[in-house]
Amino acid sequence: MENESFRNAKDQLEFESKLFKKTNKSSSAEITLLDGATCVYRSVSDVFFYILGDIAENELILVSALNCLYDSVSQILKRCVEKKTVLDNLDLIFLAVDELCNNGILMECDASALVARVGTRTEDIPLGEQTVAQAIQSAKEQIKLSLMK
Repeated sequence: MENESFRNAKDQLEFESKLFKKTNKSSSAEITLLDGATCVYRSVSDVFFYILGDIAENELILVSALNCLYDSVSQILKRCVEKKTVLDNLDLIFLAVDELCNNGILMECDASALVARVGTRTEDIPLGEQTVAQAIQSAKEQIKLSLMK
């Protein structure tokens, strides 16, 4: 989408509200058109992922970007994609989005490469700084590794 798509924050908020009302009923990845924009979206529990492009944009490229974004966020959050975990790790997610595209140009579509660029190593985070969901996931992985030996 062009940078001039929203003249002010009010226009952007209005567009976001219309987009959410139109898409919040579906849980699968889908494509929709709204106000001259192609929107691909996906929701997981209480988190919604959106990628927007011009009306003439190739939907397959947008879906590829969406899948890369979701997969990389899922890897960063250790498969625990929920609102609280997303908010706790928003800095890493912003870095992933920044590495995903630059001025509307898709820079990476491999989630593993994207996560490697972000440089996250959540297994090295001290247990006291992890959320409960992250701590449980970390414990599961440690148990799995010890059983495999």
